[in-house]
Amino acid sequence: MKRVVITGAGTINALGHDVAETLAAFREGRCGIGELDVRDVERLAIRIGGQVRGFSSEGLFNRQQMALYDRFTQFTLVAAREAIAQSGLVFEGELAAKAGVVLGNSGGGMTTLDENYRHVYEDGKNRVHPFVVPKLMNNAAASHVSMEFNLKGPSFTVASACASSNHAMAQAFQMVRSGMTPAMVSGGSESMLCFGGVKAWEGLRVMSKDACRPFSANRNGMVQGEGAGVFVFEEMDHARARGADILAEIVGFAMTSDASDIVMPSKQGAARAMKGAMNDAGINPEQVGYINAHGTGTAANDKTECAAVADVFGKHADDLMISSTKSMHGHLIGGTGAVELLACIMAVRDGVIAPTIGYEEPDPECALDVVPNEAREARIDVAISNAFSFGGLNAVLALRGV
Repeated sequence: MKRVVITGAGTINALGHDVAETLAAFREGRCGIGELDVRDVERLAIRIGGQVRGFSSEGLFNRQQMALYDRFTQFTLVAAREAIAQSGLVFEGELAAKAGVVLGNSGGGMTTLDENYRHVYEDGKNRVHPFVVPKLMNNAAASHVSMEFNLKGPSFTVASACASSNHAMAQAFQMVRSGMTPAMVSGGSESMLCFGGVKAWEGLRVMSKDACRPFSANRNGMVQGEGAGVFVFEEMDHARARGADILAEIVGFAMTSDASDIVMPSKQGAARAMKGAMNDAGINPEQVGYINAHGTGTAANDKTECAAVADVFGKHADDLMISSTKSMHGHLIGGTGAVELLACIMAVRDGVIAPTIGYEEPDPECALDVVPNEAREARIDVAISNAFSFGGLNAVLALRGV
């Protein structure tokens, strides 16, 4: 099998409009969660989120493109441009024919859906724009990335709720590892911070009204975010032959299903996914130095994940570091694993561990080193990224420094 490395990274999220800004925020423990600026916010019970602020499409997309690009597609293209530019790849000839794009997304064009429901039900209009369907479909972002960068190989979208990005990146990883293609573009995006999107999540009663505090005893729920993370995955020999800067190596992946409950997480399912990723990578638990947790800030998720980590890592659980960057950028649902992968790259490449901010009170059911409130310098070999979604779908990636 081929070895797979990351040669490009791009993002836009509540912490920054590119990778450099995002990593700086991770190091500083800066919070990007704030008051929502959306229409009819006064009708919402939840009025905070990890919103991308100061973003303007002007100069990025022309008028014709804007007729087709929902906000989640715009975010994806911004991140993809940064990642592909950093990689230095130009997709033409045989490379273009084989390379593709696999993205994770859960809500699709939620802002487009919200706007057009208003037109029909609130404004009483009998017509909507002819491009509503291609604008809101979940695969819109993947299709537009493929068109902008001439990616003619396998291109599709994975939708598995909060595990979407990790599942998508795993598919891209496996394609490159198998020798099917020398390079793939992968990651995920989401933009559900509109009235309808937030109102739907309110119904679950898992949302916090004030802050995201993963692992803290006084945590009271998750906070939604928005944005995108996109990466270039490349076969190692191909990358080295052209002198590419390698950010990290992807060494393993596993996915499991709880097969038990649509919303309540399972310790066993999460544990099997973490064990499977390490087995796939050919590493033992003692080699893992950092876990980027799913860490949503809900009572059920955090204690279940900590229990799974304790089971999988045994005594080593007390020595490894585990943090949730959702405390800073919010939960991007289908796009969250892609933004969180940046924290894993930072850990193995730069030796900086992103903190869990908002941590105030120890919880005996989350008695691990959660890197509270301040980033930490530490040299580690392997990091793993957890994603556990509604529906009991688990996806775990393992990264190593190069």
